[in-house]
Amino acid sequence: MNPVQNKKTRFIDIGLKDYQQAWDYQASLFEQILATKTANRDLPADAQQATDNYLVFCEHPHVFTLGKSGHEENLIIPKEELADVQATYYRVNRGGDITYHGPGQIVGYPVIDLENFFTDIHRYMRFMEEAVIQTLREYKIEAGRSPGQTGVWLDPDDAHRARKICALGVRTSRWVAMHGFAFNVNPDLRYFGYIVPCGIQDKAVTSLEKELGRKVDLEEVKQILKEKIRVQFDMEWL
Repeated sequence: MNPVQNKKTRFIDIGLKDYQQAWDYQASLFEQILATKTANRDLPADAQQATDNYLVFCEHPHVFTLGKSGHEENLIIPKEELADVQATYYRVNRGGDITYHGPGQIVGYPVIDLENFFTDIHRYMRFMEEAVIQTLREYKIEAGRSPGQTGVWLDPDDAHRARKICALGVRTSRWVAMHGFAFNVNPDLRYFGYIVPCGIQDKAVTSLEKELGRKVDLEEVKQILKEKIRVQFDMEWL
């Protein structure tokens, strides 16, 4: 663990942001934390600096992203037709396969030093899922996990009804995490038809809007989700 453990976390909502711009932003935060850890190596324990933690929320214009373990054939729409649907495509260095981001979806990038909390990737993923599960419960929707598959699901135990409402993907280096989750609140679900979401052939995708039958206040959901994440990780907001 860090000699100086710091659970203070800065919450930043950058709004609707181009995927590359958001990528560059979270990468800069990620590299900043790594630089602090590198500098600390050469310092005695009582002189080391605490590392920072960030929780970044945003939305993206229509974009498909493929993780490093993903398969490009899961992008069903031909690349030359992406412009026709106002979408872009990126290969990225997170785990997982292909996913979609777009307006009406909360994309969360927790750029945190896990040594400030706990050094367990599995636990990190489960805590993020739990924050979304608890958020959905505020809307009287019971969600859970699907064995062997990351993310948050509705009716995960029913093969015919199981549907995914939140995808997760993470990358860590020296216990610093980046990437995160994509929570479907009011997105245009038609875009999931252009991919095999997360490489899973036989499961549907849903949204809070679809389940409730009405548009949901995105800002309201953000505030609930932000608090659920804080509780899960015992964070302190800066």
